[in-house]
Amino acid sequence: MADKIQLLPEHLANQIAAGEVIQRPASVVKELLENAVDAGAQEIQLIIEEAGKRLIEVIDNGCGMSETDARMSFERHATSKIRDIDDLYRIRTMGFRGEALASIAAVAEVEMQTRLHDQQLGTWLEVAQSRVIKQEPCACPAGTRIRVKNLFFSVPARRHFLKSDAVELRHIWEEFNRVALAFPDIRFSFIHEGELQLRLEKGSLKQRIVQLLGKPYADKLVPVQEQTPYLNIQGFVGKPETAKKNRGDQYFFVNQRFIRSSYLHHAVANAFAQMISPESFPLYVLFLELDPAEVDVNVHPTKQEIKFSDEKMVYAFVQAAVRHALAVASVTPSLDFELPPHIQHSPALSKPVDPQQQQQLLHSPLFNSFSRPHQAHAIEPLTNSHSEHMPAFPKPSGSSRNWQSIYALAHISSPSVPEQARLDLPEENLENASFPVQLHQRWIIQPVKSGFILLHQRYAHERILYERYQQAFTQQPIATQACLFPQSLQLSPADAALLLQVIDDLRLLGYEINPDPQDPQVFVIRGIPADLPAGNESETIEDLLAQCRMNLASLRPERREQLIRTLSRQHAVPEGKILSRREMQQLIDQLFACQEPQLSPSGKKTFIWIREEEVNAWLSLSHGNNPSRMVETHIPPDPLAPISS
Repeated sequence: MADKIQLLPEHLANQIAAGEVIQRPASVVKELLENAVDAGAQEIQLIIEEAGKRLIEVIDNGCGMSETDARMSFERHATSKIRDIDDLYRIRTMGFRGEALASIAAVAEVEMQTRLHDQQLGTWLEVAQSRVIKQEPCACPAGTRIRVKNLFFSVPARRHFLKSDAVELRHIWEEFNRVALAFPDIRFSFIHEGELQLRLEKGSLKQRIVQLLGKPYADKLVPVQEQTPYLNIQGFVGKPETAKKNRGDQYFFVNQRFIRSSYLHHAVANAFAQMISPESFPLYVLFLELDPAEVDVNVHPTKQEIKFSDEKMVYAFVQAAVRHALAVASVTPSLDFELPPHIQHSPALSKPVDPQQQQQLLHSPLFNSFSRPHQAHAIEPLTNSHSEHMPAFPKPSGSSRNWQSIYALAHISSPSVPEQARLDLPEENLENASFPVQLHQRWIIQPVKSGFILLHQRYAHERILYERYQQAFTQQPIATQACLFPQSLQLSPADAALLLQVIDDLRLLGYEINPDPQDPQVFVIRGIPADLPAGNESETIEDLLAQCRMNLASLRPERREQLIRTLSRQHAVPEGKILSRREMQQLIDQLFACQEPQLSPSGKKTFIWIREEEVNAWLSLSHGNNPSRMVETHIPPDPLAPISS
């Protein structure tokens, strides 16, 4: 029987190994920037074309390499940072495995020019598919210049799975931001398609944060700094008002290496408990420094996941440090004592109490009930003088419950349900239907002849807006109302680039947003959809960009789908809002005019129909009748649970 196991060819083994390190253009950017930092560069330039698919170029003024080192740098596991096993536990540099350049050269065409500062000539190398094609002396500046061209040209299948340029460029921005934040003492430049996108001068960490995340954060950062023999922490957290609904501006660095850690994020979130809503995410840029022997960075090829020898101690330290910083900055939970305008201007507050009114108050039954001992809960029944403006209802017998509201709802009649509501209900159930009623500022009850429908106001409105926004792309764009006071929106460079990608689609949805010709990071909101109230335009756009950062898809139709889903959630009437009878009726009319009124865009039921015989069956069951007589109900355990559940 022939042997089956054989060694892989070298070029195939190199491509498999490269897949662990080089997953997309941003992976190349990360490795090259970190190598430049390790080389002691004081200035680093990043040049990108076609979102890194055609060209990624990094130029630095670091130490450079000799001819031999330049050639050895493309060999697998060739490194200047590891000599023995103990060095693995003393690592303070970014790259140490010797896999970066070898992995890149396995899937791209690479050119390198490098020169030592004390040499007159440098070295020119060209490598493709792990083979050195050219090596010769050259005249070049001191430092290193690496050009990575035609990424994944030798692995077409891998290139096919790359996302759109907008998505890949966003990932490149993320890697650039992480390295630039970690080293504010280095000058960075970012050039995309021949245009300078950002230039960062040397400065403090706070200056670097403001440069990258936006000028609005300049006065909203709280410094964090604690030192112990085991662990040091420094950095900044945002004040509670900077918290966002989506995970975004959150950076953890351990020994200046960016890491991902849901465990440490939980520590920061706990420090903000009761200051922000549970659905919000705080802003933070935090640096931890501890003995490298206490950290294992060799857990994942990307080196963004690490392990601590004592995770519980690190968790407690981070949480305590952030809490202490917020306390020192006098950032504590507060109650909102502002009154709505209609209450502030009410006669009860704006007019003083005259002596006659004061005497009436002192002798009122309500005042006496609280002024007598042990009478805090004794409120006397209303007399005719207090109820002259209240409608009279028949007094129910045999029950202490308040049946007056139920009686009113059952007997007051109003116009019937409109024609659009006939889509999903039997014809005989729509005759003599009564007006809708709101329940707990969340549900809407619409009575019909032989039962009622129970409608979730938020899910229903999401469906209405979703189909309206869909039509804006295929039929008629949404009308725009001009803002009386245009708002300026200051964005980070990455978010500014992202907004430019979706700005045309936002115009179809009713937004008029124009870039500021003087500042590429500033946009002016001049118009919003005609049916939206003014006042929160900036917050809407910022939330939209945060959602796009997480879920921006590769194809244009999918991107539009993400936009309309996000805007539908943002603009839908929230739970807890009191609706007028007209607003409720309009909501019902518009919902049943939709093509798919039964489900929200996320797949949750917008309403259920409950028949009168079902209610009678429940009541009969409660009196001990045979449960088998109960008719099948339309109500699942969670009436508005997604269909998939």
